[in-house]
Amino acid sequence: MALSLLAAGKMRVRGLMPEASNYTYLAEVADRDRCALVVYKPRDGESPLWDFPDGTLCRREVAAYEVSEMLGWELVPPTILRDGPHGPGAVQLFVEHDREEHYFTLMPAHDDTFRRVAAFDLLINNADRKAGHCLRERSSGRIQLVDHGVTFHVQPKLRTVIWDFAGERIPADVHADAKRFLASLEKGSTPERLRGLLTAAEIHALAKRTKTLLDAGVYPAPGSHRHYPWPPI
Repeated sequence: MALSLLAAGKMRVRGLMPEASNYTYLAEVADRDRCALVVYKPRDGESPLWDFPDGTLCRREVAAYEVSEMLGWELVPPTILRDGPHGPGAVQLFVEHDREEHYFTLMPAHDDTFRRVAAFDLLINNADRKAGHCLRERSSGRIQLVDHGVTFHVQPKLRTVIWDFAGERIPADVHADAKRFLASLEKGSTPERLRGLLTAAEIHALAKRTKTLLDAGVYPAPGSHRHYPWPPI
């Protein structure tokens, strides 16, 4: 299982990933006869942001994976929080993909998946959904999403390139999954999967955004604030 390898494997850093705004490493984890490439984002390599608490981006990366799993959508590669050569940080299974592909090239062939992606970004309040964060895994052909450090803010922060579905009704299966997810958030205690990753206020805001989406029943249109990331790819 990928999560057990990520957690137990001995990590060896191969080098820095290009064009990353924070220190992001390509690394290898190995445990006996199992090995895999991973993306390692140490907490101490995070650049300070004025609107996100210092040292929290790695936890938000893991929380995005956990929310994707709670929804049953499997949109985010396996991601854990663990110690590494440069201290604790997020460790995510590396996705083998074609670097020339991104959201704008993968639409509309994968439009049903991207309807889930659009809903997912609304729920996690993704402040930076660039087209290049949408990868098509070579081995399976599945769409996988990466780079979720600036998510789960309590204030509206949604910035995304995915506005193609504005005004459309939320698909029935997406609606049902989100409704089940909301029920898990409203039980009165922090879901175990999110414990230690998000604050109580952030989980409350997550539940509120989910309820808002369910009540509206449609994908929103971009508002008057800055709603596209830059650069878009």
